[in-house]
Amino acid sequence: MNFQETLFPGYTIGEDAYQNIPAVCAPFGKKAAIIGGKRALAAAEEKIRRAVAGSAVEITGTYWYGGEASVENIAKLQPQVAQADMLFAVGGGKAIDTVKVLAHMTHRPFFTFPTIASTCAGCTSLGILYHPDGSLREYSFSKIPPSHIFIDPQIIADAPVKYLWAGMGDTMAKHFECTTSSRGDVPSHSDAMGIALSSMCAEPILRWGQKAMADCQAHQVTYELTEIILSVIVSTGLVSNFVQVDYTTGLAHAIYNGFTILPSTEEHHHLHGEVVSYGILAMLTIDKKYQERDKVMAFNRSIGLPTRLSDIHAKPEDLPAVAEKALQGIDVRKWPYEVTVEMIVKGIQELETATR
Repeated sequence: MNFQETLFPGYTIGEDAYQNIPAVCAPFGKKAAIIGGKRALAAAEEKIRRAVAGSAVEITGTYWYGGEASVENIAKLQPQVAQADMLFAVGGGKAIDTVKVLAHMTHRPFFTFPTIASTCAGCTSLGILYHPDGSLREYSFSKIPPSHIFIDPQIIADAPVKYLWAGMGDTMAKHFECTTSSRGDVPSHSDAMGIALSSMCAEPILRWGQKAMADCQAHQVTYELTEIILSVIVSTGLVSNFVQVDYTTGLAHAIYNGFTILPSTEEHHHLHGEVVSYGILAMLTIDKKYQERDKVMAFNRSIGLPTRLSDIHAKPEDLPAVAEKALQGIDVRKWPYEVTVEMIVKGIQELETATR
């Protein structure tokens, strides 16, 4: 059939967000299964159950997602949730992506309940699957996002602040990568909408991110923290749903992928968004966007995100291998110019001199 379709979720945010579950979900069926991470379920399950008590929505059971977003765990979950009309995905990116792909496979609506603000998985149609050992398996492409997102900001404020910290780094990349990868193009309506919206992935974070992080550390829900939660989960997710896949990534993520080959990245537990935030600085240096780079650098310094190789336990001698790995994926197959190993190495070397 010859048509284009773009779907978006609605969202509810606030301390009583879960009270909206019956009104939103009842039209989709009577029975719901809750699936999530262990810590996420400890934080959110009871609130969900209280919200639906006495309503038309019945919880058929609560299930751990398995610890990895893998086809093996999806296969284990499938018979457990067979009686459910809809699925409730509770947690962070991997738990949500597990439920998302299961819902797509079984043609059921799903609803997301993000318990950390580290990723836009709770808003997007794209799912990422891994092998049981944690290595990337494949991207699961679909046009169907969650039907609705329920965000309780107090649950996010009570989660470890490192997730918000890294989430802000990853979220900023959406703007800088999206606007660079589309440079020189005449985008379609959907792409143009996403590109325009991508400013909401950077401006609020640069404005309110430092205050939001302090509020999260104090477990206080404030206007600033709420705005940052929406930037990380909703703004970034909507951009991803609007634009083509080549506009959703770019050189900052390519550089992140490069650093994953270093044992030190895993040994020191560097988070995805943390390393991506360094990749933004390298990307803007390579692109000679020094004014934008210096704004991001000042922000990174203000909250402790990396600005130097030593911050992510990498060394100058690592750079050729990092750059080789960075160019092996799809991240810069659509870029306004050809990116080379030498360009990445020289760009990071230049960044190192700028941060002394």
